This record gives sequence, C-alpha cells and structure tokens, in this order.
Amino acid sequence: MSETTTPRVLSEAFGPTEGTALRLKQAALVVAGIALLAICAKIKVPVPGSPVAVGMGTFAVLTIGAAYGARLGLVTIAGYMLIGMLGFDIFQSSTNELNGVQYMMGGTGGYLVGYVMATVLLGVLAQRGWDRSVLWMALAMLLGNILLYIPGLAWLGALYGLDKPILAWGLTPFIVGDVLKLALAALVLPAAWKLVGRARG
Repeated sequence: MSETTTPRVLSEAFGPTEGTALRLKQAALVVAGIALLAICAKIKVPVPGSPVAVGMGTFAVLTIGAAYGARLGLVTIAGYMLIGMLGFDIFQSSTNELNGVQYMMGGTGGYLVGYVMATVLLGVLAQRGWDRSVLWMALAMLLGNILLYIPGLAWLGALYGLDKPILAWGLTPFIVGDVLKLALAALVLPAAWKLVGRARG
C-alpha cells in the first residue's frame, strides 16, 4: 500500500510519486530542464539604463533548482554542463567556433561553477519551503545570485589579475537585470504553488 507524501518541491506536486513511473517522470523533467536552460541561455532582453542585455540563463538555473529540488536539479545542471562540454552551442555566449571545454575554461568558467552551486542551494532552500513565499523566495534568489557570483568573480581575478576592474567586468553591469529576474522568480514559484493547491482542492 503506497503512502501519500507531502511534496517538498514543485516537481513532486504532480504526476507519479513512486516506482518506474516516477523515474520516467524524473527523466522527462531532466530533459525538459536541459532544454529550458539551453533556450534561456540564448535569450537576451535589453534593459533601459543598463549597458548589457539581461540573459535569462541564471533565471532558468535558479528556478529549476527551486522547482526540482537539490538532487534532481543537480542532475539537470550536470547534464546541461556535460552537453556543453561536448561542444554543443548551448551556453550564453558560446558560438559554433567557441564552445566546449575551451569556452568553459574562459572568462565565464567561474559562473558555470556558480550555476551548479546555486542550483543545489536553491533546491535545498525550496525543500525547506522557501519557494512558497514571495519574500522567502526573493531571499533565496538573492543568496543564489551571491553564490553564483563568488566563483565567477574569483575566476575572473585568477585569469586576468586582481588589479583589473573585475567588479566592473563581472558584476555591476548585471545588477539591474539580476534584480528584475529575482523579482520575477519570487513571484512565479509561489504562484505556481497556489495553482497546484487549487488544482488539488
């Protein structure tokens, strides 16, 4: 006799909850997550007053972490990294000519490490219920962004030297966009939980 368990993350709130059907659902979620990451990485939205366009890759990374939980989120981001490592043009600034390991060892390499760390963090926080509240989700996104930037900026410093304007290259131009993405994710996840609650009701 199967037990009804309370879903801890959004991906557990629908579909099969045990056995082979659960594994098939998880596999489908991983494939869908990798596809979403690849698509969002190439989406860039101009922001008035900002010198750079907003890339939606970090939004997808952090949202998938929260929706999938730490374990499934880690599998998804690891699959995304592996496909990128094999040379497919799925990263934000990769091209047909610059991709794979060569791209990953360049200036964005530290941010890719941050993607993995932030995915796990958002998954852990979501499993604690942070994704069900706008304020808590906003805080989770803020912490995820901070964790993403730490290895990103450290890698830039190691590549080019700490005497270079690392913050001006790798942080300040992206603050406006990150705030917008933080606000969007803080609204999307709690709203999704409310929809799930209504559907179950």
